[in-house]
Amino acid sequence: MDATTQGWLFWCFFLAFAIKIPIFPLHSWQPDTYTDAPAQGSMLLSGIMLKMGVYGIIRWMLPVIPDGIAQWGETALVLCTISIVYASVLALVQKDFKRLIAYSSIAHVGLISAGVFSLNIQGLQGSMVQMLAHGVNAVGLFFIADIIQRRLKTRNMDELGGLANNSPLFTILFMIVMLGSVALPLTNGFVGEFLLLSGVYQYSATMAFVCGLTVIFGAVYMLRAYQKVMLGEQHARSVEFTGLASSEKIVLISVAALIIITGIYPKPILTIAQPALEEVLLQINNIY
Repeated sequence: MDATTQGWLFWCFFLAFAIKIPIFPLHSWQPDTYTDAPAQGSMLLSGIMLKMGVYGIIRWMLPVIPDGIAQWGETALVLCTISIVYASVLALVQKDFKRLIAYSSIAHVGLISAGVFSLNIQGLQGSMVQMLAHGVNAVGLFFIADIIQRRLKTRNMDELGGLANNSPLFTILFMIVMLGSVALPLTNGFVGEFLLLSGVYQYSATMAFVCGLTVIFGAVYMLRAYQKVMLGEQHARSVEFTGLASSEKIVLISVAALIIITGIYPKPILTIAQPALEEVLLQINNIY
């Protein structure tokens, strides 16, 4: 296909995938959906289904319409960067813990998509690792939100506080999941974000600087949420919080273990993904 046709096809498919991911300004369905859906639906959507959009870009758009990527890839990268900052700023002002996680998810997948459009091996590998890491972390966070809501009948962080006094195990597991989400070194989030920012930096130092704001913003809104929910004076509602059930312990301990293990030793994921990603890049470079 000629370059003009590929340019039109780029937007036809990118718009579909951008809604699925989602990327600004096609993201408006996501916060309401994640907030109002049952916990199981939020986990499924955030942990698995939104990754289908990123997978479609990597596996279909990059090798099939490389001339379209060459024409419009930078524009797509700018939209991804806007998603990161826009969603992070909105996450800072949320009072509903579940809605905060929803905006956090937009920021994370914005960085994943930016890594894809950087068109280098670090960016693509980072997207693979971070898709898995975000899936694990998002499931953990939504499960924690569901535990709190089922016990206390609220997700409003202003009506919570002091839960650490009721369940030390829940406090520790919540902290591990939260630290994975903010990409603390030795957690799964750090590996993906480091590779993604490295890939974007190779494309543009300015873009990398703006994308790197997600690390700062993410730490602010997640640590703030943890402080409001778990620490400080005990709210009247928090007295009713009971310890974790056996099934809840199994889920959260499994999530926490994955966060730590894949953060310390991510090599198996990188090894599995590298041959396919190198093949995609080879196809693009041959066209260029």
